[in-house]
Amino acid sequence: MFADRLHEKVLEFKNPTVLGLDPLYDYVPKSIRNSFVSECDAVYEYNKKMIDSLHEIIGIVKCQSAYYELLGPEGALLLKKTMDYAKSKQMIVILDCKRNDIGSTAEAYAEAYLGNGQYQADCITVNGYLGSDGITPFVKKCIEYGKGIYILVKTSNQSSFELQDLTLESGRMVYEQMAELVSAWGKSVIGRYGYSSVGAVVGATYPKQLESLRKSMTHIPFLVPGYGAQGGSAFDVKSAFDSNGNGAVINSSRGLLLAYKKQGMDHEQFDKAAIKEALLMKEQLNQHIVWEGLK
Repeated sequence: MFADRLHEKVLEFKNPTVLGLDPLYDYVPKSIRNSFVSECDAVYEYNKKMIDSLHEIIGIVKCQSAYYELLGPEGALLLKKTMDYAKSKQMIVILDCKRNDIGSTAEAYAEAYLGNGQYQADCITVNGYLGSDGITPFVKKCIEYGKGIYILVKTSNQSSFELQDLTLESGRMVYEQMAELVSAWGKSVIGRYGYSSVGAVVGATYPKQLESLRKSMTHIPFLVPGYGAQGGSAFDVKSAFDSNGNGAVINSSRGLLLAYKKQGMDHEQFDKAAIKEALLMKEQLNQHIVWEGLK
């Protein structure tokens, strides 16, 4: 079950960090660009160097499909190769594709990414705002293949309040209603550590809502974006974890990919800078996690 594998990976590394591998071509240093004719080949080499540098510190990688789609048809192959390479290093692979639809189309998406299709991600992100008939096919694949999904609940972007914070007749906000639905959808795939393979995306940029949702979604794991470059800190995300240090993984994309800028290092040292930043992030997160409770 995905929830159990994720829990064990976080415990193994004592690190809930997720490497957000969202590469723009501009992130690739000149030495790599000059060695390849194809942009995709250059990005793949860059991705491999990031994975090689960090896979002993971080056990989870998240690929945002949009950055690969930017590179056209070759980008789809690049995404597949990157995911496969991360798996070869025993990393858990989350594909951030935010898919959703209804009926047979939802089933096709679910099979493509979670089933026996070409991608075979361990987990994907899903947009739940079409309702249950857009989620059920994904939950079925979680059960059938031992995979996971993270459903958007309270996203990290500044304008999320325009819809997600609207108040319903019940007095709850839209994101709170979505949280209740996600909790219900996740009950059929709860693992031996008490968490479901159906999770929620909750942004680090809204720490009060994060704390409230952790209290109400007791069996739902969180994928927390918005750390670092978007302004979220270790203090902001501490309430994503339960009292035993379980229940959340924290994504950092630009914070790791562009760490060389923050540290004043040369672009060619991007991988070394990423290591320093990853260790610092782990240290900062660990100030708020009681690892002794994890088992």
